[in-house]
Amino acid sequence: SGDEVFALRRGSGTPLPGVEAVRADLGDPESLTSLPRSLDGVVFCAAPSSPDEPGYRRIFVDGLGNLIESLAGAPRPPRLIFTSSTAVYGQSNGEWVDESSETRPKRFNGQLLLEAETLVHDGPLPGCVLRLGGIYGPGRTWQIDSVRAGRARLSPGEPHYTNRIHLEDAARSTQHLLLLPEVEPIYLGVDHEPAASNDVLRFLAAELGLPEPPMAETQPPRRAGSKRCRNDRLIESGYRMVYASFREGYRSVLDAV
Repeated sequence: SGDEVFALRRGSGTPLPGVEAVRADLGDPESLTSLPRSLDGVVFCAAPSSPDEPGYRRIFVDGLGNLIESLAGAPRPPRLIFTSSTAVYGQSNGEWVDESSETRPKRFNGQLLLEAETLVHDGPLPGCVLRLGGIYGPGRTWQIDSVRAGRARLSPGEPHYTNRIHLEDAARSTQHLLLLPEVEPIYLGVDHEPAASNDVLRFLAAELGLPEPPMAETQPPRRAGSKRCRNDRLIESGYRMVYASFREGYRSVLDAV
């Protein structure tokens, strides 16, 4: 669209077409002085270098805080979009949740992301938080791979609800929020259909022409709480999902393989 796009990178790596790399380290406030001073918007979607509690704190609390402090001195502070996660919710019994629902995460990842959200809300930059569901799409095919390899297992007992968003919708909804005239403090970035994990596995097996995965003998450990997230606020802001549910999204992934 003619916009200049910059990517903060700690190392060299493969250049991205149409993106100018800026060498800096979120953990080193001095290095952040190299950031352009006339940015219109900033998307914070960094990933921790390690999936443990210190790794999360370094990137989402310390790193985000350093970035906010650096950008606060810009002549015109940019809009900040922080990509958080539905892990900030602690609900685990299939409850419906939206942006106003209670946030009492049970694990460190959700707790630290919630702390990071507070930095955004209380900080000097205009902006908002986008709480993304599980991201899938090109390069994020672990669930397809588990069904294809025969590792997937159905869960006994009550349905375990999951929430997801295709990688393309995650990127497009972020861009959408950057361009809106005004934003709400929080949006949920999920597709239209929270889905029971067993339904997703059965669907993938059918699409792959494989038998239904076997039922696990015991309840396997759950990666996240069972909840159903509403995307009404994002849709009412004018965003239109490219992939309305996991069915359309996973079919597009499988068609590309």
